[in-house]
Amino acid sequence: MDTVFLRRLFVLFFIEHGTRRVHVAGVTRNVTAEWATQQARNLLMNLDDVRTTGIRYLIRDNAGYFTEAFDAVFTALGARVVPVLPGVPRMNAIAERWVGSCRRESTDRLLITGERHLRLVIDEYAAHHNEHRPHRSLGQRCPDAVGTPEPPAADDQWRVIRRDRLGSLIHEYTQVA
Repeated sequence: MDTVFLRRLFVLFFIEHGTRRVHVAGVTRNVTAEWATQQARNLLMNLDDVRTTGIRYLIRDNAGYFTEAFDAVFTALGARVVPVLPGVPRMNAIAERWVGSCRRESTDRLLITGERHLRLVIDEYAAHHNEHRPHRSLGQRCPDAVGTPEPPAADDQWRVIRRDRLGSLIHEYTQVA
């Protein structure tokens, strides 16, 4: 992501494949192997035991900052690290889809000024993605509501409330009885 001041910022995020839940690990201007490894450790400390024991695979990019130390954080849990093969974009399709949606719906429509601003925008978009945005693969549920039953279909007796996010850039609609 490029800022208004022509500085490039990098976002490290993880996605749970089964639920499509996004975890934003960090935003930085200078990505190093040590930083990426520490962000992975921080993520695993913040997750509960059920989520960490459920990690069986880590599909990751081939960037130079994903070193053996980064992989060791996940192999210690018993996960198998699978680097994305060159020329196989479908291997990383869920992450690419999230990046595209995040850019189209938020960051491409805002002038990002720095790391703190980007972190606020990305965190707000990730919260919208996890708590509200419906996914076809999840039966039109959001990632945080995967275990809940499908919402009832709206009829003429339902009222709808709109909630604005990111300064009215994103609108969330909910039904009220």
